[in-house]
Amino acid sequence: MLRAVVAIGADLDLTATLQRIVESATELADAQYGALGVLDPTGTFLSEFLTVGIDEEHRVQIGDLPKGHGILGLLIREPRAIRLPDLREHPDSFGFPPNHPPMRSFLGVPITVHGEIFGNLYLTDKRSEDAFSDIDEELVVALAVAAGVAIDNARLHARVRDIALLEDRERIAMDLHDTVIQQLFAVGLSLQATLRLLDSDTAKRVQLAVDDLDTTIKRIRSTIFALDAPVQISGAESVRRRVVALISEMTPTLQIEPRTFFDGAIDSLTDEHIADELLTVLREALSNVARHAAATEVEIHLIAAAGRLTLRVEDNGVGPPDSPGDGRGLRNMHARAEHLRGTFTLTPRVPKGCRLEWSVPLS
Repeated sequence: MLRAVVAIGADLDLTATLQRIVESATELADAQYGALGVLDPTGTFLSEFLTVGIDEEHRVQIGDLPKGHGILGLLIREPRAIRLPDLREHPDSFGFPPNHPPMRSFLGVPITVHGEIFGNLYLTDKRSEDAFSDIDEELVVALAVAAGVAIDNARLHARVRDIALLEDRERIAMDLHDTVIQQLFAVGLSLQATLRLLDSDTAKRVQLAVDDLDTTIKRIRSTIFALDAPVQISGAESVRRRVVALISEMTPTLQIEPRTFFDGAIDSLTDEHIADELLTVLREALSNVARHAAATEVEIHLIAAAGRLTLRVEDNGVGPPDSPGDGRGLRNMHARAEHLRGTFTLTPRVPKGCRLEWSVPLS
């Protein structure tokens, strides 16, 4: 028992701690199979399920992980220790999915953290006996108490790590804004001031350098906004990452790699609903470019400014269709903008190509 308690407290990573807990409980009760189910925030079903005794190949054959039906659901509804000689004979038994190993004896124990149910330990098939004993139950209940402390420590460590990460991000963002951007801006102004002193060819080259500086400043500003975005502690992906992932997914279809520009506090200002609509519109826009534009260059601009989120997709292809209203995809993008009290336009791009702009107010 002491060895098991030391083992579960030996790591401050939450995932590793949970795996050690189920491994220690399985060994302590001499069970063939063990699992730890973590409850979702509502406390009604299992959002994570860690196992011992079943290899990865069999897990894949079984299919989806349990959500909390049958005996597992009973432990969710009634969070107290349950010990059964044969779980198949219990009236709440839900049966096993195909390819699941047969199981008989069962021991289930809840894990609490600060008085709230965090998850449940499930142990089946006592190796040395036909059923789990009352001593097995007492040992696993005691281990569950220690597990609650270990889980709390791991979560506190994760919060401290997130705070340290946030402080580093704020420091880097401040240095970029107060030092790097100001120096680049000063260099750009100095170059612009000398343009009138140069001949036309040299002036054009200097202007190109100024334009490159301007683009670099925009990229640094985008990086600053990304650093200022909230740390994704819950595991939810940021809007920027979702956009980048979608572009990466669509690049083989486009057969060209789009240039992507972000500007503004996109992650902080864009809620989940607008983000979902944005990604749907972006996917349709890139699909249209791939099917109809015959373009060799594509630029994607995503801007959060003046209370609006604006998506602009530009290409150097054949230009907009003669009758934009004929396309279902274009009508859908227009309808999504109207639904969010926004605007949608499709216009020619100079010297050639097409510019799609989808803009909606940010709540």
